[in-house]
Amino acid sequence: MSKAFTKETEAEADFDDEIPALPAGIKNYITPDGFRRLEDEFAQLQQIERPKIVETVAWAAGNGDRSENGDYIYGKRRLREIDRRLRFLRKRMEIAEIVDPARQKNREQVYFGATVTYRTGHGDEKTVRIVGIDEARSELGEISWISPVAKALLKAAEGDTVEVRTPKGIERIEVLRIGY
Repeated sequence: MSKAFTKETEAEADFDDEIPALPAGIKNYITPDGFRRLEDEFAQLQQIERPKIVETVAWAAGNGDRSENGDYIYGKRRLREIDRRLRFLRKRMEIAEIVDPARQKNREQVYFGATVTYRTGHGDEKTVRIVGIDEARSELGEISWISPVAKALLKAAEGDTVEVRTPKGIERIEVLRIGY
């Protein structure tokens, strides 16, 4: 059976390759650590992972029939995924604006890069760090600066109570501590 009838073409697979757009008028702020993580991931993919996959695909292609060759099919798919991620990372790094929280002069208010401890209306204490869109990791308590909680906290001072719009309604949170 012809390749044209068994799977998508490589050109069709790349249609969903577009970089996710940032909300209109939003800059791509990122901390120096976050930018370094993007650079490290880019280098890892480009210098280590991609060459290994290219080598596997070349070896698999030399084995003959490619239509039932799992190493070849998986390798080509993984190569497209890596190339797509490399393009995404390159574009994001090109538009990134690095903001170093350590250089923040006004440490009395919440700004980009701050670590904030707050109390919810239910009495729970939470600590979050406000970071860039591409570096937010919720499992580590890092939230994007455009998230509802971060937007509510920005420019607040210790002791301030701010309102956060959540899916359940509006919640009031009190700023307890700010660190940089």
